[in-house]
Parts: sequence; structure tokens; C-alpha cells
Amino acid sequence: MPMSPFLVPLGVFAMVVLIVAIAELTKIRNMEVEVQQKLHMQEMEHQRKMRELELELERIKQQT
Repeated sequence: MPMSPFLVPLGVFAMVVLIVAIAELTKIRNMEVEVQQKLHMQEMEHQRKMRELELELERIKQQT
């Protein structure tokens, strides 16, 4: 069974497309992880501020 002359170039093209797609997906995943970490840090900072405000509110209530 003779191979078509287009089979090898088509296979090479498909491999290049696959490699580029994997690289792009890796970049997207890395960006997603960075955004999740940033969001987590912001959430932790918000919780810390809320705790500080709750403590301050308790102090004010105790003073009155």
C-alpha cells in the first residue's frame, strides 16, 4: 500500500499544531494559577481587615 505524498506533510503540520496548542494551553493554565493566587491573597487581606474592624467594633461597644 503506497503512502500518499500528502500524508507526511500533513502529519508534520498536525504535530506542529498540536505542539503550539499544548504550549498555549500551558500558558493559559499558568495565567489562571496566577490569577487564583492573587484572588486568594486579596481574599485573605479582606478577611484580615474584617477581623480588625470586628475587633474595633467590639472595643467601641465596650467603651459605651
